[in-house]
Amino acid sequence: MHVAVIGLGNFGASLARRLAELGHHVSVVDTDPKAVNRVQDVCEQAVVADATDRGVLEEVGLNLVDAAVVSLGDNLGASILATLHLKEMKIKRIVAKAVSPDHEKILKRVGASEVVFPERDVALRLAGTLSHPNLLDYLPIGQEFSVAELAPPPDFVGKTILELDLRRNHGINVIAVRELVPERLSLLIEPKYVIKDSDILVVVGRQEDIEKLHKPPR
Repeated sequence: MHVAVIGLGNFGASLARRLAELGHHVSVVDTDPKAVNRVQDVCEQAVVADATDRGVLEEVGLNLVDAAVVSLGDNLGASILATLHLKEMKIKRIVAKAVSPDHEKILKRVGASEVVFPERDVALRLAGTLSHPNLLDYLPIGQEFSVAELAPPPDFVGKTILELDLRRNHGINVIAVRELVPERLSLLIEPKYVIKDSDILVVVGRQEDIEKLHKPPR
């Protein structure tokens, strides 16, 4: 897949490097030559240019990419214009970084397929794992639901998925089990599967229901 990354702050640069590591064709654009130089060794195309100029974007071939990520930091006007140009160039998938709810609304209106808040999302994940040490990873989905990796509470160990009836009793669903002994990931969980103390459960549910699993009883 050919992906364009516009804006090479910490988020954009890290994303560009990781996409290249995963084997994607990556084009990057930023007005700062130093920022472009820092990633040009891993990207197929690294251009010093102003992404608010649609003619420039077309000239460097960004109208041909499969997806684009707009990460222009606090420059709201530039991120909105770049997103609008990409939409007009009929880029199928446009992911834009927002810094506020109002910024998010505008980005969606001018054509962003998805809007992300990297700092907020990382903060929410960190808050979840700090508050509940048995939560090994925590990914909010919208305002109510989350996917979480958690160590099974002691009263889960030795019982089957069927016996625990987690959906009825706790409002969560186990979507995968990461076994440490032996090391493997099981995505299709049988109701008769017996939970071990070395397992990591991957669950989905309301955030409050996931958090309740690790609150000590009153």
